[in-house]
Amino acid sequence: MPIYEYICQKCDKKFEALIMGRDVPRCPDCSASSVKRLMSACGFVSKGGGGETVSHSAGSSSCAGCSSSNCSSCGS
Repeated sequence: MPIYEYICQKCDKKFEALIMGRDVPRCPDCSASSVKRLMSACGFVSKGGGGETVSHSAGSSSCAGCSSSNCSSCGS
């Protein structure tokens, strides 16, 4: 059962909705059905070299001027 991110085209509210089958999402604030599905940044959790848990998001980078999400590309 996928959870999707949406934005209401009537009131600009961003929200997540669990959509099953042919269900139509509705805005939780204004109940409008005119919503647009957003592209979500996928996140993942992996084990680091020492076994510690490392969380990442594909849309984020720790370097201020870097657009890459892979720190080996800029050496940081």
